[in-house]
Amino acid sequence: MRHLPSKPSRKALSGPLALTALTLTLTSLVGFGQPAVAASFDDPEWPCIQRKVPHLSIGQMWSGPAIDEAVEARAKDREIIDLAGRLAVRRTALEGAESLIDAFAKAHASDREPALAGLFLATFERIERDRSAIIAGIGRYAKKQTALSEQIDRRRTELHDLRAVTEPDHDRIEELDDQVTWDTRIFEDRRQSLTYVCETPVILEQRIFALARMILQRLEE
Repeated sequence: MRHLPSKPSRKALSGPLALTALTLTLTSLVGFGQPAVAASFDDPEWPCIQRKVPHLSIGQMWSGPAIDEAVEARAKDREIIDLAGRLAVRRTALEGAESLIDAFAKAHASDREPALAGLFLATFERIERDRSAIIAGIGRYAKKQTALSEQIDRRRTELHDLRAVTEPDHDRIEELDDQVTWDTRIFEDRRQSLTYVCETPVILEQRIFALARMILQRLEE
């Protein structure tokens, strides 16, 4: 009796993209026998519907005090780095992040402007770093999907040729059939993981924008 391979677990397959344990959901454009392509975007290998934006711009997020050397120095304060790390992670809800920012602003009433600007910069840099790692991971994952889809096509072609001969090699046909079934299940599971991750860069962009607005509000009080 033939035993088809069991479906691989999502946890095992999504490991390469568990860079920051961040994931989301939209439709993937990856299909069998073709590379992961998003129409009308600059990178033909980018697999997501969302446009690829490799890096965020501070100027688009921040309208507060200039990010000068003094602010850059404050952003390296241990207190600020630790708080930025808490603000950057999604397990800290935005409501909780606002409370943390409010408490920090009150504690730095005497030097509020450089302290808050430094907090924004440290938070921006943390999120930018995490976001860039996610984007790089998506690119690597998409290439693996393309390679797997090509492998599936090759094995399907070989199966077709083996079945067409007068005396087919049934053992090899069975082996290939199991391999195609296994690869197809892996491909589909990876595709679901990939589509779930694709919106993560957008989520992170929205988060830093929201945090920037909160910090700016404390500067205006």
